Amino acid sequence: MKKSGYIVGLLLAAGGTLRAQEGTSAYHFLQFPQSSHTSALGGANISAVDDDVAAAMNNPALLSTVSDRTLSLNFMTYAAGSKAVGAAFAKAFGERHTGAVAAQYLGYGAMDETDASGNVIGSFSAKDLSLTAGYAYLMSDRWAGGASIKMIYSKYAEFSSLAMAVDVGLNYYDVDADFSASLALKNLGVQLKAFEDDHDYVPYDLQLGISKGMAHAPIRFSLTLTDLTRWRSSDYFVPEGDELKSLQKLLNHVVVGVDVFPIDALYLSAGYNFRRAYELKAAGSAKGAGLSVGGGVQLSRFRAGIAWARYHLATSSLHFDVAYTF
Repeated sequence: MKKSGYIVGLLLAAGGTLRAQEGTSAYHFLQFPQSSHTSALGGANISAVDDDVAAAMNNPALLSTVSDRTLSLNFMTYAAGSKAVGAAFAKAFGERHTGAVAAQYLGYGAMDETDASGNVIGSFSAKDLSLTAGYAYLMSDRWAGGASIKMIYSKYAEFSSLAMAVDVGLNYYDVDADFSASLALKNLGVQLKAFEDDHDYVPYDLQLGISKGMAHAPIRFSLTLTDLTRWRSSDYFVPEGDELKSLQKLLNHVVVGVDVFPIDALYLSAGYNFRRAYELKAAGSAKGAGLSVGGGVQLSRFRAGIAWARYHLATSSLHFDVAYTF
């Protein structure tokens, strides 16, 4: 089969986020949230303090807030029948140390194999997998730090690739003021085995986030700034013939979210991802672009959530997860 056939298939599989750096980097499935709560808050959040091991995988410092022996399972639908499944488990060691392991799998299903003329001559499958081990240390009543290491494997038809990456994070949490601030460097890594001769980059991301609960209302607001090392227009998707304005370039780094807690055991969430909204609209899909919503229940030992968001031109995604503390 001609290589162009594979390239078309891979673009269909991985084109949902429309990130400009896709031409030089791989493993963009790492940017999908493992937690439905994170999905509902715009797809990126490193500061919301919850007893949620899946959400803590966004920032390993937040593992310090997860209950001992918590298991989480998640499932997300994606474009063209693709599905993501994952699991995470956290274990506390004393009062200040917490460890976690997690696995995330994204299967794209069967895709058409074509020749250089676009004729279908068969089919092939594609899949991504990551395995993560994380650790958090509670440095004081308000400060926590953490790090994780992950192995990343992708296989598209006969091509396969292997990479390794690390996440490091820091969190400040004032429980009395219900204020949290975090800094995280995510997916800083190297490709160990390339798909072909040329090596791709792992999509690293420097993020800054704050979350603040209201004193007299059961509401919490979150602001997350992403991709803080990328400020060039060439780092973004821009339709041919258009120019990225300075304001839009700034907004491309912004994700906002809000949580409402009608009762202690229930949360309702919504988020808006400005970059996702712009890029999906620019590519011709404006319906629901950038918006995400969700909700869930959080009891003493059991947690469950659901979220709706758009990551792809073709369809919306539903995200489900459940967690139990043994």
